[in-house]
Amino acid sequence: MKIICIGRNYADHAKEMNSDLPNEPIFFFKPDTALTREKTFYLPKFTSDLHFECEIVVKIDKAGKNIPSEFAHKYYSQITLGIDFTARDLQQECKEKGLPWERAKAFDNSAPLSDIWINKKELSLENLSFQFFQNDELKQDGNTKNMIFSIDRLISYVSQFVTLKTGDLIFTGTPSGVGAVSIGDELAGFINGKKVIQLLIA
Repeated sequence: MKIICIGRNYADHAKEMNSDLPNEPIFFFKPDTALTREKTFYLPKFTSDLHFECEIVVKIDKAGKNIPSEFAHKYYSQITLGIDFTARDLQQECKEKGLPWERAKAFDNSAPLSDIWINKKELSLENLSFQFFQNDELKQDGNTKNMIFSIDRLISYVSQFVTLKTGDLIFTGTPSGVGAVSIGDELAGFINGKKVIQLLIA
């Protein structure tokens, strides 16, 4: 099982990170040890600036390689929410040194995932609203219509380089509003008003 994460897929987030808009999808990986469905997340000691990034997540249903965009919809049937935790201080250090970002992105439990999956037939994936709250305060208000690259385009693009297999997860990118977490924070994510993920920072 692979965790494939998409970077800079919302223009507003790219702007808040002072990054250029991509001409094609940007992706990176997290290991399976990053995945967690626990309701409590323990702040790692190696960072003092851990940020949340809430994202729509797609689960791949069957293996595929070089998938055309027009057929990509046949390779997934469910979506949910996940969090791409990022050690922003380590990320900045890696950027400055021209190093890969794995220390900042791929550490253990850095990809909390909801255990509630929603059938895509119940949703409009081209206009899907999701919100993320920190201590009951709205922090991220996203909609898939604002994605630079659609879910189907992401699947098609990634499969040119990497064979997708059953159970693989694609974190499709985060909208603006990312921010730091502290011990005691309560995080919650909603899809179309339905609470899908909840997490306590300890």
